[in-house]
Formats: sequence, structure tokens, C-alpha cells
Amino acid sequence: YFNSLEYSKQPRTRLAYARDLKTFFEFLIAEFPQYSNYQISDFTLHDIESVTGQDISDYLRYMKVYDKDGTTVTNDERAAKRKLCSLRRFYGYYYRYELISNNPSLKVDMPKIHDKAITRLDVNEVAELLDNVENGNKLTTAQLRTHEKLKCRDLALLTLLLGTGIRVSECVGLDINDVDFDNDRIKVVRKGGSESFVYFGDEVRAALLDYMEERDETEPLEGHENALFLSSQRRRITVRSIELLVKKYASTITGKHITPHKLRSTYGTNLYKETGDIYLVADVLGH
Repeated sequence: YFNSLEYSKQPRTRLAYARDLKTFFEFLIAEFPQYSNYQISDFTLHDIESVTGQDISDYLRYMKVYDKDGTTVTNDERAAKRKLCSLRRFYGYYYRYELISNNPSLKVDMPKIHDKAITRLDVNEVAELLDNVENGNKLTTAQLRTHEKLKCRDLALLTLLLGTGIRVSECVGLDINDVDFDNDRIKVVRKGGSESFVYFGDEVRAALLDYMEERDETEPLEGHENALFLSSQRRRITVRSIELLVKKYASTITGKHITPHKLRSTYGTNLYKETGDIYLVADVLGH
């Protein structure tokens, strides 16, 4: 089954499917006496086919709140939907190739997702955020120790995220030669591996040019020579580092839970307000 996903799903997606399926089989082992002595590798196609739609419904209810290794684990309706999607793909593969004659996952209704208000920054908060990045306003004493060294990079990175709406993974993957100042655009690798050009405005251009002067004087570690954004250890910056960076600066302006994806939402919302063209927004965001 996982071999069949190799060319259609990204590694992180395949890993998420694996975790969901592992949790499902752990549920069967814990809750069904006939599987109490099983390891996950002991399950057969007959066992899989014996699971009923009611069993899967019980699994989704169980997953709302359960204890694992002394820790309480909770899952909301979005997590439940993802777990059912994982099971449907899993069962669908074996059913499609006639290795099982029954697909119980199709008998379970998909959990209803209740819409939540989209968290994003308003125009004044964006301006204040970038001002604080540039000037170090409201940073702690400990944060100020490294601020001067990293502020040019941080300003370029956050201005790029807010000015293009690219994903944090796309930002991390940027190389120096992906930036095209002749046409004011960057080349990004989208989810699924396709390449796309994303255009930027004057403010992003100015911030990137300032950073490029500093980047040209930095000697990266071996293997990280092409990376556009470097960490303080002179390695390609990681997704986690950008998440922490966004959290640090966002906490100086708002109590909202702001993540890199919320910056993407901010860009998409503002673009839609300006153009009224949802198809343009979808195209620019790579949907």
C-alpha cells in the first residue's frame, strides 16, 4: 500500500498516513479480545476485512479523548476527518485490487467540520510586526542579544512570507538562484513537486536586496552553500526555526496565535480584498 503512494504523495503525507493507521491498529489491539495478543505486523487481510463500519465509528469516538502512555491525547473534528480519510485510502487500495471484498470505511459518514473564524493579521498589525522586526521593539533582553545579527534576515524572510503568501516549506527550500530580481519573482517548488514562479513587489524586493548583501558575506557550512535563508549556525533554515521566529515577533503585537500559515492567510485575504478574484488567489497560493 505504501509503495503505491511513493509517486503520488509527499513523504510527510505518507508518514501522517502511517501514524494514523498505526493508531487504528493499536485501537483494535486494545479494544478487541481477538487481537489482544497481536502485534501490528500480525494483522492479515482477513482481519482487515472483518472490521465493520461500526468498529470504525467506535474508533473515531474513542480518538476524541484517550490515554496513551500516561498522557491524555485529544483529537478534534478535523483530526477525526483526517483519520477517516487515511482509513478510506487504505481500505480503498485493497478493495480496488480485489484483495478484500468489503470496504467498511465507506459506511462511516465523514465528520462534519464546523467553520472557524480565520486568524490573520490586519493591515496595522502587519506594519507593526515589520517595524518590530526592524527595530527590536518589545523584544526581551535575551532576544535583543541576537536581534542585531539576525534582523536583516528576519525582515527579508517575513516580508517575503507576507508579500507572496508562499508556504513555509517553500520558503525553506529556496536557493539563492531561485530569486530573479530582473523579473521580481521567485521560483518555488509547490506541494507535489511542481515548480512555479511567484512575483513580489517593491517592499519585498528592497528587503531581499538588503539581505542578499549580508548573505553574500556569509560563509555557509558545507552542503548549505545554495540555501537562501541561513540559520545562525550557517545551515539552511528549518521549518521549525521559522515557526519560532514568527511566534517571537507576533507575540510583540498581538495575543492571536500566529503561525507561518496565518501569514499566508493574511496575504490571501488581502489579495482577495484587492482583486475580488478567488481564482487568482487560488492560483497565486498554489491551490
